[in-house]
Amino acid sequence: MRSEIKRKMSETADYIFCHPEISLKEEKSSRELARFLEEEGFHIKWSLAGFDTAFVAEWGEGRPVIGFLAEYDALPGLGQEILPEKKLTGGPGHGCGHNLLGTACAGAACALKDRMSEEGIKGTIRVYGCPAEGIVVGKIKMNEEGVFDDLSAAVTWHPFDRNRVSYDIWQAQDIKNYKFYGISAHASKHPEMGRSALDAAELMNVGVNYLREHVADDVRMHYTYTNTDGPANIVPAYASTNYFIRSNKWERTKDASERVDECARGAAIMTGTKVEVERGTCNKEMTVNRTLAEVFYEEMTKIPGPSYTEEELKFAAEISEAAGFDNNGVYFTGLEPLEEEPVPLAIGTDVSDVSHTVPTIMLSAAAMCKGTPLHHWAATAQAGMSIGQKGMFYAAECMAAGAYRLVTEPELLERAWDEMQSEK
Repeated sequence: MRSEIKRKMSETADYIFCHPEISLKEEKSSRELARFLEEEGFHIKWSLAGFDTAFVAEWGEGRPVIGFLAEYDALPGLGQEILPEKKLTGGPGHGCGHNLLGTACAGAACALKDRMSEEGIKGTIRVYGCPAEGIVVGKIKMNEEGVFDDLSAAVTWHPFDRNRVSYDIWQAQDIKNYKFYGISAHASKHPEMGRSALDAAELMNVGVNYLREHVADDVRMHYTYTNTDGPANIVPAYASTNYFIRSNKWERTKDASERVDECARGAAIMTGTKVEVERGTCNKEMTVNRTLAEVFYEEMTKIPGPSYTEEELKFAAEISEAAGFDNNGVYFTGLEPLEEEPVPLAIGTDVSDVSHTVPTIMLSAAAMCKGTPLHHWAATAQAGMSIGQKGMFYAAECMAAGAYRLVTEPELLERAWDEMQSEK
């Protein structure tokens, strides 16, 4: 990879880190990433699938068409100074490392472009700027509208605390809001005239908590109250909850979600209220692809992992102590073996829906020390410094190397497609 590309990657990641923007508001972040790609000879098209902050950057012609899936949204409340101690800024921050994620995809595309140009290889490279992964929206709508339909393969990565091929089944999710409407009244003088929306919400949650005994072991149902009106002496006329319903298979998620809906309707009947069920978003589980996993793992074995300075190791030690990470002083390790069987993962991503449309591969690279959880202030701190950027460079080189194999060995893509279609 050219030193000039790495310099631009570093500057782009720093800029996005310093200008964190939440889902659907990524104006500066998306344009900075697009500017980097445009300077490297990619043609930019904006506003995909109705998202103003979505873009596609394209170079080359003909097939195969390799798409890199870039993200750049930050998370609310996770702004953190680049210090090995908790010092939140009060605003959004890159606690999932998306300042690194999108930038590495752009860097991988540029490195692949250089190699294809030098060797006269035909094919098309695309980088998709995908907004709103944090609220599980962007790629789902983009996929529904056919944005990825003509790809030969999709490639992406995610920052974690280890280096590996992400041979994982990310969860199928159904995300819903339940809005209860009742009748307000004076809670002491005329309680008989009131119909409590809050009672309905609470009874729904009781029903769901009993439902937990009667769903598959991998089903998860989480909820929070999102609103209720007025002081305690007024019967609440409105209350709402937000639910995440998940499992490792969409069929199980869908079944559990429908039963949660029935709990809500039953609670409304019990309390004389009305309920509105609003789906926020939903996604299927990840479809893993063994062919792609083996190709990219083989390339990862050839690329040296990051090495760390004494200063970086000191930062990792201090942040581990401050955050209470249980890593026994082992802050970074090498490439982990490729698992024989897919690994169920207790989180979800909108990349999963893309994997049902086109063969998709996701890598993981250590952009934070061992034990660092995502959506945590310590993840933000490391995403803004050299530890995070070393993981970013490594991920970019690995993605570029694997993608090069795909454009030069067409039989690999044929096998990947055969495998994906046999799973349907």
